[in-house]
Amino acid sequence: MKAADIRPFVPSIYEQAIALWRSTPGVGLSEADGRAAIERFLARNPGLSFVAVDGERVVATILCGHDGRRGLIHHLVVAQAARRRGLATRLLRAALEALRAQGIDKCHLLVFRDNAEGLAFWRAAKATERTELAVFSVSTRQAASR
Repeated sequence: MKAADIRPFVPSIYEQAIALWRSTPGVGLSEADGRAAIERFLARNPGLSFVAVDGERVVATILCGHDGRRGLIHHLVVAQAARRRGLATRLLRAALEALRAQGIDKCHLLVFRDNAEGLAFWRAAKATERTELAVFSVSTRQAASR
């Protein structure tokens, strides 16, 4: 079996990426995953997000960005039929190398507690599980209501 090619995540593959995310258990989606939002993310973080392509079909994705201090990974997803081929590891390596080249030394990611496969991957990848932290979210719409 030919290895999938790792390529930059470009806006033209958005439809394939969102279809993959929607079909994968454990992936949380929101308005932030709409086409315009993803295009803004990619423009703000050039050269940090990647896809694995088998032929012309996107079979894996990683969105990666940073705030100038810390990186953040979103949607490291591999299609069920393409798993166990090292694609997640290759995408992770590409994103981490790109962050490092931009002077970013640490990267965070969020995984739903009930996503057993995701948790297992990150533990196997030697990611540090930060149990001492609590994660909070606040909507920017909240400011308008005060």
